[in-house]
Amino acid sequence: MQASNPRPLLIHGGPIHAQDGTGLRHAALVVRDGRIAGVGSMDDMSALAGADAQSLDLAGATVMPGLVDTHPHLLHFAARRAQLVDLSDAASHGDIVARIAARAKETPKGQWIVTTPVGEPFYFIRRSWRDLPEGRLPDRRELDQATPDHPVFISAYGPVTPNLCVFNSAGLAAVGITSLIPDRVCDVWIDKDDRGRPTGILRGSVNNYYSFDPFWTQILARLPGMAGVDVAATTRQAMADYNALGVTSIYEGHNMTSGHVGVYQDLHARAELTVRVMAAMETQINSFAPFEWMDLDEYVSSLALARSLCRPGDDWLRIEGATLAAGGPAWPGLLRMHEPYNDPYGRPTTGITFAGPEIHDAFVTFCAEHGLRANFCNAGDRDHDDVLAALSRTGVDARDRHWLIQHAIVIRQSQVDRLAEQGFDFTTSMSFLWGKGDMYGERLGKQIWRDMVPLNRLVKSGRRVGCGSDWGPKNLFEHILLAETQEFAGSGHRIDDEDHAVNRATSIALWTDRAAEVLGWPELGNLRPGHHADLVVLDRDPFSCSQDDLPGTAVQKTMLAGNWVYEGPSQ
Repeated sequence: MQASNPRPLLIHGGPIHAQDGTGLRHAALVVRDGRIAGVGSMDDMSALAGADAQSLDLAGATVMPGLVDTHPHLLHFAARRAQLVDLSDAASHGDIVARIAARAKETPKGQWIVTTPVGEPFYFIRRSWRDLPEGRLPDRRELDQATPDHPVFISAYGPVTPNLCVFNSAGLAAVGITSLIPDRVCDVWIDKDDRGRPTGILRGSVNNYYSFDPFWTQILARLPGMAGVDVAATTRQAMADYNALGVTSIYEGHNMTSGHVGVYQDLHARAELTVRVMAAMETQINSFAPFEWMDLDEYVSSLALARSLCRPGDDWLRIEGATLAAGGPAWPGLLRMHEPYNDPYGRPTTGITFAGPEIHDAFVTFCAEHGLRANFCNAGDRDHDDVLAALSRTGVDARDRHWLIQHAIVIRQSQVDRLAEQGFDFTTSMSFLWGKGDMYGERLGKQIWRDMVPLNRLVKSGRRVGCGSDWGPKNLFEHILLAETQEFAGSGHRIDDEDHAVNRATSIALWTDRAAEVLGWPELGNLRPGHHADLVVLDRDPFSCSQDDLPGTAVQKTMLAGNWVYEGPSQ
């Protein structure tokens, strides 16, 4: 980031929501040297700005603090997308073939061409391959029309299981799938034509992550990895994309390797960050096959590495704490629950454990002894009880440490109470309810909805709570709406009871000042004098517009440290 303009900037002509605790709509705002100099009446701010100030007339637009996304996976999603042919908005089989053929022209013969799935990631409920006019994905013969000289793979993103992917003929050969392979191997089904030849379509546990199916793991090992992706470049572009969404700060605390943290360190060193970043290294990554438990010595070494990366207190990049994830999402059957539920294929399960008591105890003890902020990525109810059990076994008192429960997908009232008593803060995402609510009702029973992402229950605990986008829509004003409506993407069912729904003001706070409080970074998420001049200019007032109008909120400008990092096409 360049240094901010030395001349003061007077912003006026529309409502200004400072999230400063007053609940007032202010008339004017002054920015000086990358900070908020003042907020208040037009007369007072004009006097504060002085005669040589620049002026921005909002012409009725609205100003509020920049959004704080506590779970974006900004780096991960962008890096994975970079090497793929984008089929998200593909209109037909012909369109798909044309896009792959275009990539083939610039790809050396024999190299893989991999695409995104068709539709809206990551749940593919509102739009998917089912909405193609053909009502299905193309098979290998259709993909062969795009290129006979490259193996082609239409990938299947997690977290949905069972899923669907497609290979062309060269792709089938490259991963060793022939007519002699049985129709089903483990939990992978191989579609075949009337002659018994594979069509190229595979179904079942064929996800690009959160799949540990033995057969699919062998196939994944033959597919191209992330080698060659310029992660710094993809992250720069992703930051720009998030600026256009109104985001000025993020928390990267899940699935972060030391290398991922290093990308942000390098961008910071080159003054190329256009969002403020808080990061924490995950001490044992379990999202990608093949997965193998660490032994205790290996795990303690991983904890020491996480500690060595920590750099608190910086204005742009703060690396604080460490992360432990003991389980995974429900769709592939990894959710750790006390009561059995059905996995994707109707088999009873209580989930898969990636971190037993020994690892939990080592994590809790190490974080307590070295002053690290412990971040637990908890999805199922067993996860929360295991955290509490580890505190009991080790004798660690978590109060006043501001340790964090991330995800909090299924959490009972008693668990909220006990974790709040221990001083834990919470982050969650409405995308879990939106994208997985119908599936939870089907597999775990509708009674689970009572404890599924109970947002207002977390708020009422009195602890600090923030929201993030994760696998959900990247329109963050839709997330703000979902906190009010608690609506499922598929059925449209709502669970807007007192444990779940929050009002508009609270929902916005969970993306601004309250999210900043969760990060322990009070200069973010509000426009108080002396704090960072990180703000957004919007085409409507999200505090007062109707529910129908809220998702259409457009970001006109985004400011970070007094500089415009995004200006919309009409500006």
